[in-house]
Amino acid sequence: MIPLKDDIPTLNKPIVRNYILAICVIVFILQIMSPSYRSGELFYSYGLIPSVLFGNQQLPENIYAIPAVVTIFTSMFMHGGFMHLIGNMLYLWIFADNIEDDLGKTKFIIFYILSGVGAAMAQVFVDVNSQIPMIGASGAIGGVLGAYLINHPNSRVLVLIPFGFFSQIIKIKALYVLGFWFILQFINSSLSSSSGGGVAYAAHIGGFITGIILILLFNSKKIKKIRNIYKGPWEQ
Repeated sequence: MIPLKDDIPTLNKPIVRNYILAICVIVFILQIMSPSYRSGELFYSYGLIPSVLFGNQQLPENIYAIPAVVTIFTSMFMHGGFMHLIGNMLYLWIFADNIEDDLGKTKFIIFYILSGVGAAMAQVFVDVNSQIPMIGASGAIGGVLGAYLINHPNSRVLVLIPFGFFSQIIKIKALYVLGFWFILQFINSSLSSSSGGGVAYAAHIGGFITGIILILLFNSKKIKKIRNIYKGPWEQ
C-alpha cells in the first residue's frame, strides 16, 4: 500500500516540511559525493551507534567526527540509498504539511526533532551494545504519521495497492492506511529479529508512539488556550 496524496488542504505554506525535505536531499547528495560513502565509514562517523552513544565502545580516530550525542540529530537527515530517501520523503511530503499546519512552524520543528529522538532511543534500547550505525528520517516521520492518525483519522488518502497487472488506486481513510503501516512495523520487527534485517523497525514504532504522545500534549494545550479565550466572567 503506497500513499500518493491526501485530501486535506493546508491553510499555510509548509515551509518547515519543505526545508526538512530539502536538507535530507542535499545531505544525501553530499553523502554520495563523499569518498567514505561506499566504504561505509561515513555512516559510522555520523550515524547513531548505540554502543558508542553509551560509551561501551569508541570509534577509531580516523572515523570519529562528532560527539556521539550529536549523532542522534545528524542521523535523522542521512539515508542509505535512493529508495530509502524516496520512501521517506514521500511520506514526509504527504503527511507533514497538515501537522505543520496544525502546530505552526516553531512547534512543528520541536515536534519533529523530539519524534526523531524518541524513535532513536527506542531503537537504541533494543540493543545498547549494537555496533550498527542507525540512519534515516523514518523515526521522525513515524512521529508525523502518529500525529496525523490522531488529528486527521477520517481524511482520505489516495493509495496504490500493487497486485501486478491488477494494481489499483483507491481512496482509504487515513485511520486504516496508518493503522496498517503501524501493524506492519510490528510484523516486520518480529521477522527481522530472526532474519537479521537491516531496517530499524523499533525506531519506526518508537517514533509513531512518540508522535501520538506529543500531539496529544500539543492538542491539550491548544484546547486549554481556546477555553481560556472563551471563559465566562464566572470563571475568572
